[in-house]
Amino acid sequence: MVEAVLFDVDDTLVDTRAAFADAVGAVRRTFLPQVPAEREPEMLAVWRDDVHGHYRAYTRGELGFDEQRRLRADELHVAFGGPRVDEAAYPGWLAVFWGEFERSWRAHDDVAPALEALRAAGVRVGCVTNARVELQESKLAAARIEGVPVLVGVDTFGFGKPRAEVFHEGCRRLASDPARTAYVGDEPDVDARAAADAGLVGVWLDRPGVRRSGERAPTAGIHRIAGLGALPGVLGLV
Repeated sequence: MVEAVLFDVDDTLVDTRAAFADAVGAVRRTFLPQVPAEREPEMLAVWRDDVHGHYRAYTRGELGFDEQRRLRADELHVAFGGPRVDEAAYPGWLAVFWGEFERSWRAHDDVAPALEALRAAGVRVGCVTNARVELQESKLAAARIEGVPVLVGVDTFGFGKPRAEVFHEGCRRLASDPARTAYVGDEPDVDARAAADAGLVGVWLDRPGVRRSGERAPTAGIHRIAGLGALPGVLGLV
């Protein structure tokens, strides 16, 4: 039985995919009006897939946050025939994208019941994330998710998951044994597999319709759930 659960934030607690969809829609309407609205799901896939790995380069400490985002914005525009997003154009682009993104932060419907069940079982909870701590605290507050502290972010060490140190620091701050701590996230490799390799209980939250293209089911030793409602049972809490 676990004594603590660490959560990812984006697409685990907060419906970030839906927020990105709203932000990409605002970008299309403002900067790529020639692109039909019917192609917004395709645009969203390009943004989330990040095929050149700019965001992961950021989590390794190789790119700054705004630089990785500008590069992704430029690639999105090029892919759909829009104007280039250079350093001069980026502030205007960011105002459109980020303004809509922030307004769209919402919790998944299964978050509150799952947290209530964990607390009722005496399980401690917290977040370990590959974004900045302050940003994720703002995101959780906007989504009205309370009592889940952001323990470790990419700015804690200057790098993020899948490094084992990141998971171990989350356990240290929760005063929990890694072997009795579960980590729950939506990415099979960076979250579930990496957590298991670090000695935690790895749980892949494979929400329907959220998986990025190219993601594959992890190897043996990983729990896989389609929603947080299944988490207490998988962890032996019910």
